[in-house]
Amino acid sequence: MKYKFCPLCGRKLEERYSWDEGGVPYCPKDDLMFFDTPKPCIMVAVIKDDEILLLKQSYIYKNSKVLLTGYVDNNETAEAAVAREVREESGIEIKNITYLGSDYVKDKEILMITFMADYASGEIKKSEEVEFMGWSKLANALDEMKEDVIGLRVVKKIIERKK
Repeated sequence: MKYKFCPLCGRKLEERYSWDEGGVPYCPKDDLMFFDTPKPCIMVAVIKDDEILLLKQSYIYKNSKVLLTGYVDNNETAEAAVAREVREESGIEIKNITYLGSDYVKDKEILMITFMADYASGEIKKSEEVEFMGWSKLANALDEMKEDVIGLRVVKKIIERKK
């Protein structure tokens, strides 16, 4: 998303040269440049023995289950967002949060930061924003997630690590 107006004062932005970034929207009143940056989002595969936590949200994919995702808040690390989102959406606690990689989701301007984590404790208490949530066999997860391209890559990485 390119800024056209200053989010602080509302004035129309000018273009200002910024070295290797090229032309960047600039507010001369507030003396600020507004870089086009993606929104950071986390995706986490929660593992419990030979099972993985999958959920269903039809507004994301009609015929697939997905991994748990959520946005990183201001003043929050990606790892803290992982623990918070798992707690908020599932009611369970996790441990051993491990970074797996990142992907850029162009049509949504999202930087998807992917993780795996081990189940630590608690019973699933799904949030209202989730239609279904439960444990699936890790070996079956690829068949249950056919539409989730990034989630499939995450699960494949986990299966490889477990070999």
